[in-house]
Amino acid sequence: MESIARDVRLLICDDHAVVRVGVRGMLAKHPGFAVVGEATDGEEAVGLARRLSPDVVLMDLRMPKMDGVQAIREIRQHDSEVQILVLTQSDTDGDILRAIEEGAAGYLLKDDPEWYFHEAIQAVAAKEAYMTPRATRRLLDRHGPNSTQALTLREVQMLRLIGHGMTNEEIALELSISQSTVKSGLQRTFDKLGVADRTNALIVALKRGIIELEP
Repeated sequence: MESIARDVRLLICDDHAVVRVGVRGMLAKHPGFAVVGEATDGEEAVGLARRLSPDVVLMDLRMPKMDGVQAIREIRQHDSEVQILVLTQSDTDGDILRAIEEGAAGYLLKDDPEWYFHEAIQAVAAKEAYMTPRATRRLLDRHGPNSTQALTLREVQMLRLIGHGMTNEEIALELSISQSTVKSGLQRTFDKLGVADRTNALIVALKRGIIELEP
């Protein structure tokens, strides 16, 4: 018997009130989301994450008292299950990569279209990595053109579907295969690309021309 779906519990962390109000307003238009708290600095973000145990944390990287990367590290050390989505205007790619290395599951720019926010939160809540095409472009030049083992057609197909933001379940339905086949296929693909997760697989595949972003 399937369990009844519950709202995704969110913690919004940003030192600008207008951003917090804007995000809360966007999410209020759609069912399935519940904002359980708001933090105005990195230290408060860590404390609220521990006390409230949200499903997803929306984390600004530029925060007073403690920056977003440090806050991500401390939150993930305390609770490895919480999913963190970076929300920033920063053009500093190094900070974004550091955030991903510390366990962030995805990355959004604050002026990305509204529907990206809903899609991204749903994806990371399901423990899937998420990046918009524009966010991915910001990171491509950070990865050099290393050699790659040959990928099968099916592996390339799965990478393209990751680029469309699809979950493992959605990929399985699209390709008419089982979720376990998707999981094992993606792991082989990660091994061939020399990466550990979907986010970096997408970055490397784009950089090496294995797949292309849609216009």
